[in-house]
Amino acid sequence: MRTLSSVEGDLQRAVGRNLRAYRLERGLSQEDFADVLGVHRTYMGGLERGERNLTLRSLERIAEKLGVPPLELLRDDGK
Repeated sequence: MRTLSSVEGDLQRAVGRNLRAYRLERGLSQEDFADVLGVHRTYMGGLERGERNLTLRSLERIAEKLGVPPLELLRDDGK
């Protein structure tokens, strides 16, 4: 049986994989991508590694800056 914490970790990792995929598709360095999103490079690295727990509002802001629906960042297919 999966616990709530394992599901939360799965979501964090899915967001991280999706952010990294969007960054690589755009040919941006982690630092440049962080600038686009308005966050610090080290925070961006933590997001991509699934180490940072985003609030829903932060997820919405990032999605808005990327021009994608917030649910797109939660997809768990490794985009």
